[in-house]
Amino acid sequence: MSANGILFSTTELDFEAGPSSFHLIVEVRDSGGLRASTAIQVNIMNLNDEAPRFTSLTRVYTILEELSPGTIVANVTAEDPDEEGLPSHLLYSITTVSKYFTINQVTGAIQVAQRIDRDAGELRQNPAISLEVLVKDRPYGGQENRIQITFIVEDINDNPATCQRFTFSIMVPERTANGTLLLDLNNFCFDDDSEAPNNRFNFTMPSGVGSGGRFLQDPAGSGKIVLIGDLDYESPSNLAAGNKYMVIIQVQDVGAPYYKSKYHFVLFHVSFLSITKLCWAILDNIYIYILTSPENEFPLIFDRPSYVFSVSERRPARTRVGQVRATDKDLPQSSLLYSISTGGAGLQYPNVFWINPKTGELQLVTKVDYETTPVYILRIQATNSQDTSSVTVTVNILEENDEKPVCTPNSYFLALPVDLKVGTNIQNFKLMCTDLDSSPTSFRYSIGAGNVNNHFTFSPNAGSNITRLLLMSRFDYAGGLDKIWDYKLLVYVTDDNLLSGRKKAEALVETGTVTLSIKVIPHPTTVITTTPRPRVTYQVLRKNVYSPSAWYVPFVVTLGSILLLGLLVSLVILLAKAIHRHCPGKTGKNKKPLTKKGEMKNAKREVVVETIQMNTIFDGEATDPVTGKIYEFNSKTGARKWKDPLTQMPKRKESGPQGAAPCRVAAGEGMRPLRSASREEDELSGKARAEDTSLGSRNKSGKPGTPKNRNPAFMDRASPKPHPRK
Repeated sequence: MSANGILFSTTELDFEAGPSSFHLIVEVRDSGGLRASTAIQVNIMNLNDEAPRFTSLTRVYTILEELSPGTIVANVTAEDPDEEGLPSHLLYSITTVSKYFTINQVTGAIQVAQRIDRDAGELRQNPAISLEVLVKDRPYGGQENRIQITFIVEDINDNPATCQRFTFSIMVPERTANGTLLLDLNNFCFDDDSEAPNNRFNFTMPSGVGSGGRFLQDPAGSGKIVLIGDLDYESPSNLAAGNKYMVIIQVQDVGAPYYKSKYHFVLFHVSFLSITKLCWAILDNIYIYILTSPENEFPLIFDRPSYVFSVSERRPARTRVGQVRATDKDLPQSSLLYSISTGGAGLQYPNVFWINPKTGELQLVTKVDYETTPVYILRIQATNSQDTSSVTVTVNILEENDEKPVCTPNSYFLALPVDLKVGTNIQNFKLMCTDLDSSPTSFRYSIGAGNVNNHFTFSPNAGSNITRLLLMSRFDYAGGLDKIWDYKLLVYVTDDNLLSGRKKAEALVETGTVTLSIKVIPHPTTVITTTPRPRVTYQVLRKNVYSPSAWYVPFVVTLGSILLLGLLVSLVILLAKAIHRHCPGKTGKNKKPLTKKGEMKNAKREVVVETIQMNTIFDGEATDPVTGKIYEFNSKTGARKWKDPLTQMPKRKESGPQGAAPCRVAAGEGMRPLRSASREEDELSGKARAEDTSLGSRNKSGKPGTPKNRNPAFMDRASPKPHPRK
């Protein structure tokens, strides 16, 4: 304590470690020596300065998977030194994120929050779950402490063995050796349990239709299906089974409780031994369908080692020559395809024969020719999906008389004088004939059309391939028997000379033709001396300028003719229009008599003003006896016109009581337009000129008329008068 009465502690005070109070006697003295004392009690107050302490010693817990939620798996306890001997008020919590556990914050009990599956998720790889537990002595502030707790999750056999597939289809070749592994089910089946022996499984004994004695597990329960029997595709027992087999097997756990495969309800088609059904099935079984695939054990062979066929050379295309056939003992039978690999080529066709690829029937593509190729050797090939075989086919062509005799020359031009001696070989002409399928003695010669009066013949006419043209009879042009100077002979060469009459009707006969042009030369009127010169033989080659199939030639000619005819018709129409325009004719309906009979005295005089444009040449002049005017006329045609009034000055006569008017006016008629009057005047003027011409051109004696023969009345009507208004 200090001199001024302040009390100090000389050491650190700890409520939990030392006394909780102190009893002190305090004495005070003055300068006179007087003293006084008093008792002081110092109590130590307990502060919250101590962290809670965990009292549970276990830090690692082992639990099983699949515990029910709410199951207590651990109890965490702690105490607070500041409250020793008093009820604890500690609070517990889990600081790490955990979906599997929860803790009671008052008691510290850890419980399962949800399902713990050791075989799924992160627990399959790491089964340890670590938690950090926090304990506090106050909800806010105060002291706290932490501890790490680990839970190890153990696996249990809670999953049965299962497979990814429950149906299998295996194709096994028929010659597969015994002991061959066909299927290992371990590659498709599994157990979800993560640890042995819970994840181990095996398979039951196989069963099924047709599987006995053919298939087995080796070793037993291993799920490895091996072949132990014969799968020969052609075997009667295997054919009876359809070469289809079924194996049924199940998978199960090795460890307790020995689960079998889970039940799977599936709707599926079952197709086995030609029976198809739609079934609901519980797939706790594994179905293995084993099918035998055939192999090429036997060769493809033809039913003959070689074939020989014969066909006539006269047979047409598509004629059946023969048929080949190949077989294969392998089952099932596959379709065969036949083809010609080599041979059968001709001069004009790359393939003379065709074979039906399905039936093997050999046919002709075109006609064959014995003289060109008498024998064909073919190589025919048969092929199926796995094998190929070939065979030789010989086709003999049967000779027939199908060749026509061919002669040299085929056409020839000859000239002979009209007085040639009978029996003479004309110009030493010689015909040489050949036939590819007939002997030379089989030829017979005859002349068809063109041998008028039978002047020509061949010698010999049969039995030889060489013959000569002879003059058989003389020409008689003077007597009128012969009128033809140019002969065109058609010679027939037939190869039937050696056949009798009956055989000719039945046998095949061919005929060739030769064309000969013969010109008969008449006697020359003048003898001309000429020097001898080498004989020149002229061979006339006739060739069509266009093919008969050239349809466009007559089409072009016809089209050109139609166009030319249309052009000519159009020109004629234009010419007629031009003539009608420049030389108009008067129709019968416009021809009116000047006056009717009996009306001459009462006719009113009318003046017609007419303008005439004429290009006629007038070579004479005359004076009109009525008017005294001078007119010009053509002495040949009788055409006339008034002479130019400027060159003559005749005296104008006074108009009579029936004088002319500028327009023709009749009693009871009004004035007409000048154009209409002029039109009628033109018509009347034309008529007047026609009558005047007929009257003045000829008189009764037939001599040309003179002006005095003209009708005065007509002349008065036709003569132009000056318009009174002018």
